[in-house]
Amino acid sequence: MLTRKQHELLMFIHERLKEAGVPPSFEEMKEALDLRSKSGIHRLITALEERGFIRRLPHRARALEVVRLPESYNGGLASAPQRRFNPNIIEGSLGKIRPMAAGDTGRAEPAIVPVMGRIAAGVPIDAIQDHTHNISVPADMLSPGEHFALEVKGDSMIEAGILDGDTVLIRRADQANNGEIVVALVDREEATLKRLRRKGDSIALEAANPAYETRIFGPDRVKIQGKLIGLIRRY
Repeated sequence: MLTRKQHELLMFIHERLKEAGVPPSFEEMKEALDLRSKSGIHRLITALEERGFIRRLPHRARALEVVRLPESYNGGLASAPQRRFNPNIIEGSLGKIRPMAAGDTGRAEPAIVPVMGRIAAGVPIDAIQDHTHNISVPADMLSPGEHFALEVKGDSMIEAGILDGDTVLIRRADQANNGEIVVALVDREEATLKRLRRKGDSIALEAANPAYETRIFGPDRVKIQGKLIGLIRRY
């Protein structure tokens, strides 16, 4: 499954190739998707390439090939309504604690939690919506509510004990207290794992690594998707 921005970019490239025979420039892509910088286009293209929708052609400037289109594509892109991307990083059946039934031995069964892709502990990456696989976790690691897991990419939270390659357990929430580590959605299109700080009317996303600067946003630019409740690490 693609995020809205990934889908929009794929369709834009596809339509431009049909019309002109060459892919659009990065500047044209940036303007078409109303992004602030070309770095966002680079991330979207990488995500589409990793998912097998496009292929970069070597030794040719800005050469892209559309390998496949989403199953939902019906050729009617031009007439389709254009809607502002408003993603939610949580989708599908989220992990819940199973209540113990009468006759249970008292040992709770492991809970099944969906892994929803990767989350950046560094520079924000594209919001993840793909349910990649499930993991089994001890039920006592979860609190009441809905849960999901994310694989950590980056090192900006190392002083909080969160390392590149860890899997974090997240309880779904849209509010958080100062100092809590949260999954934050920035500008409706990028997700990151950071410590939340409120400074007046602004929201600061604070790294736990002095090599990274604290990023400060207006309150309308950040949406809380969940709060960190646990961590799984393989040695």
